[in-house]
Amino acid sequence: MKVNLDGIHSNLRFSAAHMVIGHESCGKIHGHSYIVDVEVEGKRSGKFGFVIDFKVLKNITRKICKSLDHRLLIPVDSPDLEITYQDDKTVEFTILGELEYKIPKSDVVLLPIISTTAESLSIYITDAIVNELEDTSTLEYIEVQLNEGIGQGASYHKQLNE
Repeated sequence: MKVNLDGIHSNLRFSAAHMVIGHESCGKIHGHSYIVDVEVEGKRSGKFGFVIDFKVLKNITRKICKSLDHRLLIPVDSPDLEITYQDDKTVEFTILGELEYKIPKSDVVLLPIISTTAESLSIYITDAIVNELEDTSTLEYIEVQLNEGIGQGASYHKQLNE
């Protein structure tokens, strides 16, 4: 059985700035209002026969959205980005060996991903949700669709138990 969370109606959203390093137009810092849709398939279990408790799934997803909201998303695993300095207050980084940035640390999220595309962010959010779930033994898969506004986005489908 499938369980779905519609990000628009469940208020699973965040606004953030990012850049797709090296891309002709998306390589500049710009922002999106992201919407996160979540689908989980699994077996009904427990006292109430839930696949997964909606409240639990929404709270986890909202927590992840909140951690990304109104921040600059920086892909620290990018081969084209070098963190040159970091302390409790500041992050300094260089892109493509020439563009230098110095930003308050409170304004950024350093993500362990190669790029901040919708594709990479959907994988990051999916893995973050799975890591927060206490028990995935009755779940077959989780799929997260990350929409960069209305009409465009990327989905990641992660098998959990086959």
